[in-house]
Amino acid sequence: MMKVFSILLIPFWGTSLGAAMVFFMKKQMNRNVEKMLLGFAAGVMIAASVWSLLLPAIDMTEEQGGIVWLPAAAGFLLGIGFLLLLDSLVPHLHLDSENPEGVKSDFQKTTMLVLAVTLHNLPEGMAVGVTVAGAMMGNTGITMAGALALAVGIAIQNFPEGAIISMPLRSVGASRRKAFLYGVLSGVVEPIGAVITILLAEQVVPILPYLLAFAAGAMIYVVVDELVPESQSGKHTNIGTIGAAVGFVLMMVLDVVFG
Repeated sequence: MMKVFSILLIPFWGTSLGAAMVFFMKKQMNRNVEKMLLGFAAGVMIAASVWSLLLPAIDMTEEQGGIVWLPAAAGFLLGIGFLLLLDSLVPHLHLDSENPEGVKSDFQKTTMLVLAVTLHNLPEGMAVGVTVAGAMMGNTGITMAGALALAVGIAIQNFPEGAIISMPLRSVGASRRKAFLYGVLSGVVEPIGAVITILLAEQVVPILPYLLAFAAGAMIYVVVDELVPESQSGKHTNIGTIGAAVGFVLMMVLDVVFG
């Protein structure tokens, strides 16, 4: 059981270590570096959605004798819809934006920036949780090594994301300690989401393919709605594209080697 909890915490540690960069970086992150890292995160999440979530969902449904494409398609669309709902309801503010999204609120800018990253991190925690659940059940085609590879891949892209959130918080007036704390808090949702997903999957085994696809849909929503637009804004958009290619290949290799 300790091994399971260790895997669930890996993405959170990635976010926390990245947020700690606020103690070592004096100025705001270079915009081109930020674009590269945002593109990298997008690439990791796209590859993880395909290799670690959608393909296992399809394979599992085929072994169960169901309609092969149905759980993957339905779960994917439900995941998109779930994040769309949260995006519409939760007050949050994206990087480099002055217009808050979600319902109107009196939240401070720092709070809404943190909520934006928290929404981003939720599907990542769900993705790790559902793969760990599949590995724990056995006979699902998902291995604990594969779940570990996914957790490590997400943690790698969470490291720069932690820095990307903590540095803007510093630039809008938060102290280094507070910016670090907010960055850490934005990652807490990952292990919480993972545990909730595991509990759901263990209660109703047949829905595991749907949960896998659900997590994939939620992650792709974040990629399309947030990461890609932010990595492609302004000049030098090819930098974000290169980052996406590197992130995609890295996550693909991790999954194939350890999955």
